Amino acid sequence: MSGSPVRFRDPRSTEYDFLDSLLVHCPRCDRIARVQRQPDPGERPLFAPRRLICRSCGLSRTWTGRGVGLWAGSGGPAMDPYFGVRLWLQRETRHGRLWAYDLRHLDLIRRYAAAGLRERAPWYDTGQKTTLVARLPVWIKSAKNRDEVLRTVDRLRKSVLTRG
Repeated sequence: MSGSPVRFRDPRSTEYDFLDSLLVHCPRCDRIARVQRQPDPGERPLFAPRRLICRSCGLSRTWTGRGVGLWAGSGGPAMDPYFGVRLWLQRETRHGRLWAYDLRHLDLIRRYAAAGLRERAPWYDTGQKTTLVARLPVWIKSAKNRDEVLRTVDRLRKSVLTRG
């Protein structure tokens, strides 16, 4: 008899909780770069200035705009909402595109996919009807795709560790 199933409880995170630091492809050298939120006490976190920094080629850009374009998953590569460059952590599978903003986001997806017992956050308890986990594509939530999702997550994590 196997041990007790791995349990996952929805931490009630939203997509906005992962926008402080994003891993992207550098638009100049195509290596890994980071989009980092800059401290600005007078600005709401979503619209705070961002800086794109590539440690490989030294590229540095600043974003101080007002429009944020969250990727809706409608074909094409996943993009960062500030500079519009491709996210580093994305890979096409036979079911669809798996993507994450950073390693924390990727870890959340991994913990969810690996769990045999998944507990949702009740919407009436938080006032939020849709958490990030609730909005994951159905193919990621399906237990029959668990091995493929976990393999893809591990490959994405490895791409950061070997190129970071």
